[in-house]
Amino acid sequence: MAQDEPVVDKVVAVIGKNIVKLSDVENGFVAIRVRQGYDNAFENRCNILEGLLINKLLIHKGELDSTEVTSEEVDASAQYYLKQYERQYGSHEAIRQAMGYTYDELKELITKMLHDRILAERVQASLTNNIKITPHEVTQFFNNIPADSIPDIPETIEIAEIVRKPDINDEERERVKLELNKLRERVLKGDRFSTLATLYSEDPGSSTKGGELGFFTRGDMVAEFEAAAFALKPGEVSPVIETQYGFHIIQLIERRGNTINCRHILMMPKVSPEDLLKARVLLDSVAREIRLGHISFADAAKQFSDGANRIEGGRVTHPSTGNYQFTNDELKRLYPGLAFASMNAADVSNATPMKTDENKDAYRIVTVLKRNPSHKANLKDDYDRIYNAALENAKQEKIYDWAQKTIKNTYIKIDDEFKGCDFRLRWE
Repeated sequence: MAQDEPVVDKVVAVIGKNIVKLSDVENGFVAIRVRQGYDNAFENRCNILEGLLINKLLIHKGELDSTEVTSEEVDASAQYYLKQYERQYGSHEAIRQAMGYTYDELKELITKMLHDRILAERVQASLTNNIKITPHEVTQFFNNIPADSIPDIPETIEIAEIVRKPDINDEERERVKLELNKLRERVLKGDRFSTLATLYSEDPGSSTKGGELGFFTRGDMVAEFEAAAFALKPGEVSPVIETQYGFHIIQLIERRGNTINCRHILMMPKVSPEDLLKARVLLDSVAREIRLGHISFADAAKQFSDGANRIEGGRVTHPSTGNYQFTNDELKRLYPGLAFASMNAADVSNATPMKTDENKDAYRIVTVLKRNPSHKANLKDDYDRIYNAALENAKQEKIYDWAQKTIKNTYIKIDDEFKGCDFRLRWE
């Protein structure tokens, strides 16, 4: 297919009752085209198609086995995605103009996609959950990687932190509650909630939309917010409520079954400048004591840190991998204002400002525990990484073996356009 040739959609494969459309293949190809250009375009499309065929085969098995996927779990995920689209585009009409689907059509598409994804994942897990590999198999997997294909592991850094989160004083809390009660009274007397939300709400994600959050279901919001929101009638305004993010008033816009759409005004009480200054001075003092050797960083973390990781001496866990290693780029994103590239092991930073997960002001100091230099992957330094790769490979081989056996007893038809593909499996 020429790269500029317009695509006319059609069914290119049938697996049981499930189909693969040409647009599914092309959408997958667009994702890799950015990285690889147009080289091996046909081969890439063939690889994408085979992946889609295996996915449809998993779905087919799930349907035959009546693998359960509840409407509740699908609806909960669908509402999350729909809410993101509503926040991005602002209205159902804007969604239709941007995406070419009405809201109901988009909901149907997302619901089907999520149902099939959960079903395929559930079937795949049932086929691979019991797979285990031995250290010998890990070694064998690594030794079978061609020397010129062994990946380069970038430098990683292990860090620890001490965080001080100054408490918000009672006067500030009462001030914010009073301000919100004044706004609530204005709404009750006839002012538009959406106008006040635009003017006064401190939620950047919703204030520009008049405080509107979009539809959500139970489990999407923090408990205190949900309890207040779901107790409202359309048009009704809640009393002032407190969550980990601050204080809110909420107005229910619409209820659809188990989902609701609300507006809210958020106001966040601020830590006083005096309390912030005390936190900074304390941490700078702690940093000096650590540098002088009067106390270890780990002991100082246990004594002074407000972070949940203080028990581990402030050691920071990677939020995605669960290990302790971060790349420089990751640290730049997670710790703005800290120059890790110039820090050696055991260096301790000065106190730097930060925002907590609740978007509250705080200060922290950090230290570099260890710098792991960039290197070619090896079993000694990267065993966990290689183990995980070997395990995933073993699971993939299991899926291939299962698929090849299942193909023999499944109705499969592939369009002539892809007859020349050098598939790994024999599909017909």
